[in-house]
Amino acid sequence: MPNNISYIPNWINGQEAQPKTASWLDKFNPHNGELLCHVADSSESDTQCAIQSAVDAFPAWSDLTPVKRGQILADIVSAMKRNADALADCVALETGKPPQDAKGETGGAILQAEYFAGEGMRLYGRSLASGMPGKYSHTVRQPRGVAGLIVPANTPIANIAWKTFPALICGNSVVLKAAEDAPRIALLFARLTKEAGLPDGVFNVIQGRGQPAGAVLVTDERVNVISFTGSTGVGRWIAEVAGKRLARVSLELGGKNPLVVCDDADIDQAVHWAALSAFSNAGQRCAAGSRIIVFRTVYEEFKEKLVAKAQTLKLGVSAGCDLGPVVNKRQQQSILAAIETAKKQGGRVLCGGGAPTAPDLAQGYYIQPTVIEGLAPSAELSCKEVFGPVATLHLVADVEEALKLANATEYGLTAAIHTRSVDRAMWFAQKVRAGMANVNLGTYGSEPHMPFGGFGASGNGTREPGVEALDVYSELKNISFLVRPEQL
Repeated sequence: MPNNISYIPNWINGQEAQPKTASWLDKFNPHNGELLCHVADSSESDTQCAIQSAVDAFPAWSDLTPVKRGQILADIVSAMKRNADALADCVALETGKPPQDAKGETGGAILQAEYFAGEGMRLYGRSLASGMPGKYSHTVRQPRGVAGLIVPANTPIANIAWKTFPALICGNSVVLKAAEDAPRIALLFARLTKEAGLPDGVFNVIQGRGQPAGAVLVTDERVNVISFTGSTGVGRWIAEVAGKRLARVSLELGGKNPLVVCDDADIDQAVHWAALSAFSNAGQRCAAGSRIIVFRTVYEEFKEKLVAKAQTLKLGVSAGCDLGPVVNKRQQQSILAAIETAKKQGGRVLCGGGAPTAPDLAQGYYIQPTVIEGLAPSAELSCKEVFGPVATLHLVADVEEALKLANATEYGLTAAIHTRSVDRAMWFAQKVRAGMANVNLGTYGSEPHMPFGGFGASGNGTREPGVEALDVYSELKNISFLVRPEQL
């Protein structure tokens, strides 16, 4: 696999495809701001070609047994394992992750792929009892058709695996809209699918902007299921537009996730998990713990230790660095603007609050790990996802007030509580408005076999991955037959 690609094209019908308009976008290295490559600025026509390729490939792919599809996906897993270092290097370069983080993400993607390859032997239906004598019923899963998959750049190879493998095992063909800021990893993955024997046209990649290239996946009648991970605003648009034509839609959107620290918490462990939740991956996680809610009696101790921990975190892309840059200049400027607004609204910056000035970091899209206290629950930074290494501290008297504040947001993706009380932990986990609740952990941690998704503005109620993802990418059919004794 080559180490450098100057131009990143589309992948349609098993081969590279240049953009029809011969237009290209610039992709910059988030670590130093230098031009990294040119990316196909795809048009509506490019996406339509990819959709037609998927339409043409669908009948033969869906006719394969799930077991056979699983065997082909297992071959893709093997190719990913053989090329794990190259995939991780690509993720590190495109997104600015330290190498150990990129390797961890690649390993997670491989685990995800393995799980769904195995579903080829477990694509379960159910036997159903009937009230009619001699009637026997069961359910089977059948593919939807063409799946339009739209992924973000924060964890690109994991996001690709998260959506692609359940879509394929169910018998769908795929058009993947790659993230603008992580284009090459999608192309490398596409090449691996061909190397592993996936039939041409079953997996296609479109590069470029959401408008116009990605929007076609939402509007085109030939796309039967759409899975999107990204901002709540875009998710609402997708739900509205695709809903009009009754396409199936799966949305995994934003979060403003609470991490509660009780008066009986192990403070050092709470600080450890709070820092990981807020600052890992430069805060670019929909599940980031960006609202830290602390009991009054331990507030000062926790605050002091969290600030001290944040100030020890090392920025950069070398091995051992704790966090890299955010993915592009626009995102960096948006985060800095949000911090300035927070100051005007009464926030006190306890650490960070700006971009580093060290010569080896100043040209990149870095944000210092930032902790802010004193904001009202209604302040903009207390309510809106910022997608950067920024956390706000909030003081409460007890667990009832903590729950009230935790639920005081339109989002409901993840939540965590740190306490030694089983009763308190279970009460909070049952009452908090979130799709995932963790006790004495961070605000993230979904595994390949576990469902992930949120309440409210964090999604539309679907869950991926886990076996629940099969409900997104397949249709359930109930088949019944009647045994006629006179025919025996």
